Amino acid sequence: MDHLQSVRIFVKVADVGSFVGAANALDISNAVVTRHVADLESRLSTRLLHRTTRSLSLTESGQVYLERARQILDDLEDVEQMVTARNHEPVGTLRIVAPVVFGLHTLAPVLQSYSQSYPKVVPDVTLVDRHVDFVEEGYDVGIVIARQMRTGSIVTRRLTNDCMTVCATPAYLNEHGTPTRPEHLMDHPCLNPPSEYWGEEHVFSGEHGDVRVRPANVITANNTEMLRQFALLGMGVAILPSYLISKDVAQGRLVRLLPEYRLPQVEINVAYPSRRHLPVKVRTFIDHLVEYFARKAEQVAAFPDGAGKGAVPMRKMAGMEAVAAL
Repeated sequence: MDHLQSVRIFVKVADVGSFVGAANALDISNAVVTRHVADLESRLSTRLLHRTTRSLSLTESGQVYLERARQILDDLEDVEQMVTARNHEPVGTLRIVAPVVFGLHTLAPVLQSYSQSYPKVVPDVTLVDRHVDFVEEGYDVGIVIARQMRTGSIVTRRLTNDCMTVCATPAYLNEHGTPTRPEHLMDHPCLNPPSEYWGEEHVFSGEHGDVRVRPANVITANNTEMLRQFALLGMGVAILPSYLISKDVAQGRLVRLLPEYRLPQVEINVAYPSRRHLPVKVRTFIDHLVEYFARKAEQVAAFPDGAGKGAVPMRKMAGMEAVAAL
């Protein structure tokens, strides 16, 4: 009996929750499904499924086997598609969604280099600062912040990391004083992204452990570029992505605060609805994104420390911040 086919049938049974459902989905008889699962259990000398007249569930061994089997089948499909894709040219519209500031500061050069390599793919870009349902809204691929993701139904690949940075203008600090401890933020208006993105409180990691702060006076906006403008206007102390304000700091418009403390890093991913039957245009764009950020990271590693007033050594920057500074 075809062992690989038995694995596929077992995974389908586990996915749909019944032998009959798997048979219908695969357009084969219930008897064939039963035979393949029984053969698989015989090969493994263990029961993979608990069966009753009313229910079907995985055994502990079945759960372990399912996770690895699904990964193996996905990897096999990836390899087959990779080989097939070598003979197909990416074409068509590529619907991309990304956070507004990321799109404005980072996505444009990525798309420019991708379009040079694949001129028959037409990017259709939407920039939004909200949670996105990829399937419902019809996007092929998107940029997401890991902590904003609400569901595990999409597949992700990490692009880079960034961290949040506390900053304010020199004029604001001269007038209102400079916070030297996280608790001092309670005495200042704080310019924060919405709590749904970053949480109600900020966790500062320092030499003596973590300090948790929940600012009392918060000015918020769902667009970090607007918060940056608020900060530049001296409206308060901002907590913003490092890459967004790195040039402002280097040019003296903003001052980094609490340098001995570190806010958590944020993982920035490329996301897409499914890895099954991924169109060539999507696969090539994802690979291009990953390679682009890997190449930038290599450039950052080789870049000498920044020089001049207000410059920040490159080796101390988070991934996105260093990319933005190039």
